[in-house]
Amino acid sequence: IGVTALVLVSPAAPAQELNVIASATRAGVEHVVKATSKASADSPIARRRGQTEIEAGLAASGLAYTLLRSNAYMQNTLLLGPVIAKTSSFGSSAGKGLAGMVDSRDVGAVAAEIAASPASHAGKTYWLSGPESISNYDVADVLSRLLGRTITYQELSFDEHKSAMVSAGLPEAIAEQNAQAFSLTAEGDAEWVSDDVQAILERKARSYEQFAADYAAAFS
Repeated sequence: IGVTALVLVSPAAPAQELNVIASATRAGVEHVVKATSKASADSPIARRRGQTEIEAGLAASGLAYTLLRSNAYMQNTLLLGPVIAKTSSFGSSAGKGLAGMVDSRDVGAVAAEIAASPASHAGKTYWLSGPESISNYDVADVLSRLLGRTITYQELSFDEHKSAMVSAGLPEAIAEQNAQAFSLTAEGDAEWVSDDVQAILERKARSYEQFAADYAAAFS
């Protein structure tokens, strides 16, 4: 009762998110802020197809809404922390691809800002990124300077990367989708930046250097 805005964040599970949207409609919610990605109905990645289905349901609901399309999250590199701490190296099927990685804390701040005053954001889509596109070679350089030791990056094949993620404990279906996303990054899929974070928060988006400094213990 009294909830007028909803921030919807989930791993692209259409049945669950569409149920939340239906419940929000019944409860009198007026505006939904939807965290999403570069969704596409014909994407090879299942979760991107799922996001398209959810977005279509949201559009059909009659609710006012705002879409937040985020680039790759900096926080995803925290999953590399244990292997970096142990081996001073990490690998990926992203190759030399660049990504305008964004700090999820900035995405959360944007979502909160919109949810607090949604009227001017209705029907809009924002593309959220960090201040620059960087590769995993750049990530290795940042961590090397931060940790005071050489961190190396290895380019992996799709199968090598998928197997490594499964070995690290990820379900095979998730590892498959992750490897697909990184392979698309190698082809330039994530090589974009925008100033939408700065425009909404009236401050610059966090850089990877700032992120890594805040989470240095995770890589040590």
